[in-house]
Amino acid sequence: MLTEPRAGRLAAWGNALLAGLVSPDDAVLAIVGEDAVHRVEGLPGESAPVGLTLALGRLRALGVTGLRVALPAPGHPLGLSGPPEFNARALDAEEAVVCYGAAFGLVPEVHEAGPEGDVHVEVVWHVLPVREAPPADVPSLGDAERELAEALREATEVLTRLDVAGSGPVAEAAIDAYRARAERGREVLAPGYPPRAVRVLELAQRVGTLIGVATESGHGGAVSSVEIFARREALRPVERTARRAQVAAYNSVVEERERGVR
Repeated sequence: MLTEPRAGRLAAWGNALLAGLVSPDDAVLAIVGEDAVHRVEGLPGESAPVGLTLALGRLRALGVTGLRVALPAPGHPLGLSGPPEFNARALDAEEAVVCYGAAFGLVPEVHEAGPEGDVHVEVVWHVLPVREAPPADVPSLGDAERELAEALREATEVLTRLDVAGSGPVAEAAIDAYRARAERGREVLAPGYPPRAVRVLELAQRVGTLIGVATESGHGGAVSSVEIFARREALRPVERTARRAQVAAYNSVVEERERGVR
C-alpha cells in the first residue's frame, strides 16, 4: 500500500513532459526512481525495446497528448477500457498506463534479481492496442475526495471498535514515517497537476498506509471470526475507494484537458 505505482510515475511525469513542463532527462529520472532501468517494447516502428526518452518522444509523434493510469483488481477493471487482451495483461500486473490521443496502452513487466537489500530491478513496458472509450469507474477529483474522506471515517470507526492496532498510534506512527520519507525524497505529483489532485493523492496514500498497517498487524484485538470478518469487510470498500482516488488524481490533468479546462 505504501508503494507508488510505476504506472503513476510514468503517467504523471510523462504528462509533465508532454506539456513541456520538465525536460526529458528529469522526467525519465523521476519515472525510473529506484529501479535500474526502464525499457519500452512493442512501439510501432521499433523492432526491439527502446529507452524511455525515445519511447515518450515516439508516443508524442504518434499523437499521444496525455497519459492515464489504470489500477485494476479482480472484479474491478478500474481505469480500463478494453480490449480483453489488454485488460487481462493490466489485471495481471495490477497497473497500466492508457494513452490519450492515440489508441495505445503500456503494461509493466518487472524483473528482479539479487539478494535482499541489493535488488536489481528492470522494467519492460509492453505497448498494446487499447479501445478508445471512457475509462471504467474513475470518479472526478471532487467525488474522489468526498468518498475517500467518508470511507476513511467509517473504516477508522469500525477498526477502533474492533480494537485493531492499525487504527491507533501504530498507524499514526507509520503514517508519520511515510510522510517524512516523502518529504525527503519526492514530489507527490509532477509539475502541472492541480493542488486538489495533490491533496487527493496524499489522502489516498494515507488511507493506503492505514490499510497496510491494519493488514500487517495480525488480528489485533479481533478475537472472534465474526470480528475478523468485519475488519476485512471494513477494509475492502476503503481500499477500493483509495485506488479510485489514486487514479482520479493521476488522471486529473488529462480529464481537465478533455473538458477544455486547460
